[in-house]
Amino acid sequence: MIQRLTEMNLPRFPLLSDEEMMRLLKAAQEGDTEARERLINCNLKLIFSLVQRFTQRGYELEDLFQIGTIGLIKAIDKFDFSFGVKFSTYAVPMIIGEIRRFMRDDHPVKVPRSYKELIYKIHRAREQLAAKLGRDPTIGEISECIEVEREHIVNALEAVQTPTSIHDTLYQDDSDPIFVLDQLSLEKDLEPAWFEKITLKAVLEQLPEREKKVLLMRFFEDKTQSEIAGILHLSQVQISRVERAALHRLRQLLQIDASSGEPTEHRPTD
Repeated sequence: MIQRLTEMNLPRFPLLSDEEMMRLLKAAQEGDTEARERLINCNLKLIFSLVQRFTQRGYELEDLFQIGTIGLIKAIDKFDFSFGVKFSTYAVPMIIGEIRRFMRDDHPVKVPRSYKELIYKIHRAREQLAAKLGRDPTIGEISECIEVEREHIVNALEAVQTPTSIHDTLYQDDSDPIFVLDQLSLEKDLEPAWFEKITLKAVLEQLPEREKKVLLMRFFEDKTQSEIAGILHLSQVQISRVERAALHRLRQLLQIDASSGEPTEHRPTD
């Protein structure tokens, strides 16, 4: 782990006086890009000193430094002169917060360093353009700013998207939750093996009519809960509840008696 500022090959800039800092901040917030760059460069040492707090966390120092720079840029753009505090007092928690947010939300899939460096450029360009334009910039505008093709920018942004779990909750009220899995159609050749190994028709006949219909449509007709809800004129929450109850009842009906090797029959109650 790199421990000295000189080993990161960072340019050295003089410390700014409080008066100079305030003057540059006002100019930067008014769109002066040179003032913004000078503020960033003259606060590199501050970022480095804060990054040192996060050593031995399994992250590259350079990566955390880049994230800290994003926090510094946000501090420059959002600094409120009415607070009556020094810029460093305001910037420190912004920089630390950005680093902690990155560590908390770090992508579970390892992303190549080239993409990480590109993402840093994209974020920095987005911050600068947003301050200049007063709105979020387009991919095309970012592309022109950092001179990188749009396709590469899109690929990099997609690479760091957090994958969605099929068990993520899509909807939750005071009843059973609806998961991403509930919205997916099932491939017929991937149906659970226990559906194929038993005489399911006889067991399904023991279920209440509505539960039987839901299971047949869900697992044999490849329909989503939303589609079934439309057919039966119920809400998706109700279909989710019926499906869970039916599967629970079905498991009870399919319990194998250890002595006979046959399904133990449990007469369902409506």
